[in-house]
Amino acid sequence: MTGAVGEDLLRELAPQVLAILMRRYGGLDTCEDAVQEALLAAATQWAETGLPANPRGWLLTVATRRLADWLRSDSARRRREDQDLMATPAALLVTPGADDRGPGDADDTLTLLFLCCHPSLSVPSQIALTLRAVGGLTTAEIAKAFLVPEATMAQRISRAKQKVQGARFTLPPEDERSERLNAVLHVLYLMFNEGYTATSGPDLQREDLAGEAVRLTRMVWRLLPSDWEVAGLLALMLLTHARRAARTVDDELVPLSEQDRRLWDRALIEEGVSLVSEALAKTTALGPYQLQAAIAAVHDEASRDEDTDWPQVLALYDLLERVAPNPMVTLNKSVAVAMTSGPRAALALLDTLATDDRLAEHHRLHAVRAHLLERAGEHAQARESYLIAAKRTTSLPEQRYLLRRAQARRV
Repeated sequence: MTGAVGEDLLRELAPQVLAILMRRYGGLDTCEDAVQEALLAAATQWAETGLPANPRGWLLTVATRRLADWLRSDSARRRREDQDLMATPAALLVTPGADDRGPGDADDTLTLLFLCCHPSLSVPSQIALTLRAVGGLTTAEIAKAFLVPEATMAQRISRAKQKVQGARFTLPPEDERSERLNAVLHVLYLMFNEGYTATSGPDLQREDLAGEAVRLTRMVWRLLPSDWEVAGLLALMLLTHARRAARTVDDELVPLSEQDRRLWDRALIEEGVSLVSEALAKTTALGPYQLQAAIAAVHDEASRDEDTDWPQVLALYDLLERVAPNPMVTLNKSVAVAMTSGPRAALALLDTLATDDRLAEHHRLHAVRAHLLERAGEHAQARESYLIAAKRTTSLPEQRYLLRRAQARRV
């Protein structure tokens, strides 16, 4: 078993084993600790003995034994005279290597995701807990991804666990399920976006974070294969992630229009196009992720930037604005307007966003305005907008790119 294969397998199995323990015994903290112990044991033993016949059963056996050991120890401390409490509970006995996939042990990863996205948690806490419990990332890895001290992230995750400690480990009621699934998809979407374009720090991309979002979304898609909005989100991620190798040259940002499309991952593009095409053909109601995926597909299928079907992109943005009105959608739409009706029309559309508090101070509004002013020949104003955008972004690669554009427009 190679290290890469072993790491991928352990990451895939960890949430399944954690979900089984959670369903049987409850207690997220204790169950997660037991799974981590089992993963450490697997990383050591499998390297020497090879992959067991039933890796999931092996992990579940070891994790359950850890729980039994801790229960015995705790019982011995609290009630040394009570021999019953010192015995290993029968419910914790697992046959080593058994498949252990009884009627109640189907893959509960989706239930675990719902728990991590509990409405009592803030979005940052939902993301952190999802990465820890479902993604299998260490606290140090999560802290590094979000550029905060490990102690800060440990406190955030600990508080999140405490908040959901008493929550039942079951799928939410039918009348709440759709809303909670939307929260799950939103968390995965935000996770991918942070990995694809980091909001701050020295790197433009955090491929591990984006890749983990893709993996978890694939998992949700396998569990809900008839939910076409889940398919839309996965397609959007695949079509966007396919461009990652062309987004930087010598650590410098390369805009979409200037990327070397020969570097794009054609396999991911084909998979994403196929998935979104199936979703659009079978869905009864268009969702925002499906529409965003369709826009990404139009870009990815163009062999050159000048071959992009901009009227189709604009039509899809019009639909997206109706389905999910959002100032960021309008901002992105302005580029399509510029390509179909000219930069002046696009600038007029941007003016409608100037008083929107959700976007007025965002660096992307000024970056797009600068791009449109440049296309309109207003170089002095473009330079000013580029400088404002550079001042407001916390991403160093984006800042360097914007400053270069401003320097090029010096008059």
